[in-house]
Amino acid sequence: MKTIGLIGGMSWESSLEYYRIINETVKQKLGGFHSAKCLMYSVDFAEIEELQRQDRWDDAAQMMIDAAQRLERGGAEFVVICTNTMHKSVDAMQPAIHIPLLHIADATAEKIETAGLRKVGLLGTRFTMEHDFYKGRLVDRFGLAVVIPNRDEREMIHRVIYDELCLGIIKPESRDAYIRAMDNLIQQGAEGIILGCTEIESLVRAEDSRVPLFPTAKIHAIAAVEYALA
Repeated sequence: MKTIGLIGGMSWESSLEYYRIINETVKQKLGGFHSAKCLMYSVDFAEIEELQRQDRWDDAAQMMIDAAQRLERGGAEFVVICTNTMHKSVDAMQPAIHIPLLHIADATAEKIETAGLRKVGLLGTRFTMEHDFYKGRLVDRFGLAVVIPNRDEREMIHRVIYDELCLGIIKPESRDAYIRAMDNLIQQGAEGIILGCTEIESLVRAEDSRVPLFPTAKIHAIAAVEYALA
């Protein structure tokens, strides 16, 4: 079993889910008392969030590089970033370490391909929905068509993530607003919807959608176990 290096804390609520899913999956695959060999470096999300808000992505990338290098020095054999948005730093991170980085968008796209879908909707932070580092990877590497919510819906989705979900707050009215946004994506032809922020999985459930949902934290965590055991 390879040792998994987890960069967590963005937010810690979703990092907790990564740890749970990874260990549950190892137990399912190996049985008995087996659990995952893993290290977690958990950042202070307040520092990351401030850099995101100030559009200081180079500074945020340096923090992510530092976290990845700490994990590598600690004995991690590959790195998993326990959030979608900070995959914006991957191009800077990978050359700075000597171990692989398992990309969340790749793991998700492989599941979409397995399901036979070609057009998907994307929910996430404003950065994930609007910047090209995520949906561009889905388009360029996997040939997927990606649709995103309209501007007002993007602002609502982003606000709910930072003002509610990252603080552990779950509101039924926010779930209803997300469902309406998902319905609009389906009307645009989305055959499935990517929950492209790890916190969204605490709000939206499979039964809330008329098309398949792709919960990225769960997909990513299971992919990490499969890689660790390969």
